Amino acid sequence: MSLSLPLEGLSAIVTGAGRGLGRAEALELARLGAAVVVNDYGQSGRDGSGTASAAPAEEVVAEIRAAGGRAVAHLGDVSDFESARALVDLAVEEFGKLDILVNNAGILRDRMVFSMSEDEWDSVVRVHLKGHFNTTHFAAVHWRGRAKAGETGVYGRIVNTSSEAFLAGSAGQPNYAAAKGGIVGLTTSTALALARYGVTANAICPRARTRMTEDVFAGFAEPTAEGELDPLSPEHVAPLVGYLASPAAAGVNGQLLVVHGGMVAVVDRPRVSAKFDTAKEAFTYEELDGLLSPHYASRPAGETFAASEVLGLKKG
Repeated sequence: MSLSLPLEGLSAIVTGAGRGLGRAEALELARLGAAVVVNDYGQSGRDGSGTASAAPAEEVVAEIRAAGGRAVAHLGDVSDFESARALVDLAVEEFGKLDILVNNAGILRDRMVFSMSEDEWDSVVRVHLKGHFNTTHFAAVHWRGRAKAGETGVYGRIVNTSSEAFLAGSAGQPNYAAAKGGIVGLTTSTALALARYGVTANAICPRARTRMTEDVFAGFAEPTAEGELDPLSPEHVAPLVGYLASPAAAGVNGQLLVVHGGMVAVVDRPRVSAKFDTAKEAFTYEELDGLLSPHYASRPAGETFAASEVLGLKKG
């Protein structure tokens, strides 16, 4: 394994890799030396509508092979438990083992919470959160099985995809924000469970202008000169995924990182900002009113944790 090819000899799965962010991540892992299973269900609609097609995944596989890399396509819905099993099995059959899992597949069905249907809620949570669980489960079974069989030096990396919609809220995306928050919980739990087997699990919150987000980022900074890289290009995100998948990131586990446009921010776990103790044996309504109401009244009206402001996302 060379410095220029830190993933040489390793194999990876990238879900939702036929377009946008997943495509950039698959190409980056291949560039760094990994053999890649390119998974994509291939539906044309960002809401999960349209006929499944192998074309998007196969096109990315062709790109990787044209550049001298190894890749195979997988047409499958990661929210289906058995499809996720087949995806992991394919990586093992093709490349001998699985080393890296990048969970990226997702859909959008945006609506305000008072207008959202049950199906709009269920479908987004199913693809994002259950999809992450399904592939993680079978990858974990693979790694744990190898360790239990006596293999030393088992190598495993999981990179999950969360969102700042979870950090700051997103009024029109209660399903998406909830699923992305759940992914962070899944990631930290997985990190604790699999560390003993030589596996790390981390999550990223990427900002990227893709088919999924073209309207979300409409009006935000775009390239000003020909040949200039879009500040919200997926190519700004992919190198972090490559790093987290590499041996260099062995000490990074259970972490959440925001990434976009040449910036990486390490997000701390929630911290206590104020603490109040009762003067008696137990709180009363009156005592809580006397403590908490002044505390919140002293803060700016409507103040929330606005990650978009803290981390510098600006229009223009």
